[in-house]
Amino acid sequence: MKYFFLLFAFFSSFLVLNFPKNSFAQKQQPNVIIIYADDLGYGDLSCYGATQIETPHIDQLAASGIRFTDAHATASTCTPSRYSLITGEYAFRNGAHILPGNASLIVPLNQATIGSVFQDAGYQTASVGKWHLGMGGEEGPDWNGVVKPGPNEVGFDYSFMFPATADRVPTVYVKNHRVVGLELPDSIKVNYRHKVGNEPTGREHPELLKMKSSHGHDGTIVNGIGRIGWMTGGNRAIWTDEELAGDFLAEAKDFIEKNKENPFFLYYAVNEIHVPRMPGTRFKGKSNLGYRGDVILEMDYVVGEIMKTLDYLDLTKNTIVIFSSDNGPVMDDGYVDGAVEKSHGHQPAGPFRGGKYSLFEGGTRVPFIVSWPGTVSPGISDGLISQVDLLATFADMVDVDLDKEDAVDSRSLWKVLTGKSNKGRKVYIEQNNAGVLAFINKGWKYIEPHKGSALNRNVNIETGYSPYPQLYNLNKDKEEQHNLADKYPEKVDKMAAQLEDILKKGHSRY
Repeated sequence: MKYFFLLFAFFSSFLVLNFPKNSFAQKQQPNVIIIYADDLGYGDLSCYGATQIETPHIDQLAASGIRFTDAHATASTCTPSRYSLITGEYAFRNGAHILPGNASLIVPLNQATIGSVFQDAGYQTASVGKWHLGMGGEEGPDWNGVVKPGPNEVGFDYSFMFPATADRVPTVYVKNHRVVGLELPDSIKVNYRHKVGNEPTGREHPELLKMKSSHGHDGTIVNGIGRIGWMTGGNRAIWTDEELAGDFLAEAKDFIEKNKENPFFLYYAVNEIHVPRMPGTRFKGKSNLGYRGDVILEMDYVVGEIMKTLDYLDLTKNTIVIFSSDNGPVMDDGYVDGAVEKSHGHQPAGPFRGGKYSLFEGGTRVPFIVSWPGTVSPGISDGLISQVDLLATFADMVDVDLDKEDAVDSRSLWKVLTGKSNKGRKVYIEQNNAGVLAFINKGWKYIEPHKGSALNRNVNIETGYSPYPQLYNLNKDKEEQHNLADKYPEKVDKMAAQLEDILKKGHSRY
């Protein structure tokens, strides 16, 4: 019998020494799903204090895990926030801003991404939903041929998404490297400088719109909705707005089911609740907050369906689910959809000042929920975390080493993410779409001077701009009502110098 045990010990040692890193323990590694909402505010969910709308599925997710109260996107607009989540780098380092629908890929091909980290650990990876990080090389994407580089080249084995946002052309899906449903010679042409083709536009024919524009969005009309930019062709490839949520949900569920026997990472960037808000028919009128409320309920349903899928496949206890948003909320973002008129006192940013596009807290403080039943104990955390930290945190989890040039602004907050510690970041930076910065250090927030307008009149949201420095003590004044810059000029100078030092060094990993 002792010879049997010696043989078993030798064979076990051989396996450990000769199999690739992480392959021996793949079955033990948890799956990871990031559900990334669009323009969802801190106060848009009932688990975060909303009283005019109920989000029972997301509330259940929060009750099963940790609900963070001081979690942030890195920017108050979409492309910069998504860039930071994917790369672990502040978007202002790359000059990332809201991209047109025909932009080239802005994610570096020679750096680690959150997708490539999981790939290196043996995971199957997918990006489903909104992308908005550009596609194609310097000349931009070839919609009528092979659309690359894109998600598949920066860490995702599978991708099914639309290139930019639902209010921008082209209004088509791209699956891996091809436009879905495209039939040549009905080729697609896209332009953001001048009109292409003979399709009616919102500016020329407002009578054809089923959803009127409040500002902008007067380019090519698709499905009765004016878009930003101009497009012609690809008629059989065009999506149906009411089916966006269902299409992306079906793709996400299919990926989960196909990989139920393997560790997987799913970046599920839902379209809700970005404009144009066009909920599926069964959700229209379901809330009392207009179409904006209806798509919140549709998003809540989608989250519930993902959790049902995990339960059905017996994956719930081995899957980390993170739910968050790319930036703060906006009511009127270019379409007349009843959001303002039917708000009924709803406060989408909760107690915070500002919203989408803003440097105030309402621009970047967003819902953030982590659920891992059986491993993460339910609770509430006020630990400060930023989405830029997800890359380093998961690299730590799966034991993948990062080069010093990778994820330069990301730091591992594994203990905070799993509720083992409440000590989050002390220092971080946030930006708006123009790249104007706010710097937070130990609860003090410094907003650098800027001469822009204090109010974005298109969306009726405070920008956070002032020609003078601003200083807020978020520990005592999270609503940012009291600018203390004049009272503490030395602190203003010190924080301005610290911010400058971070920018010069090109990293903030401390």
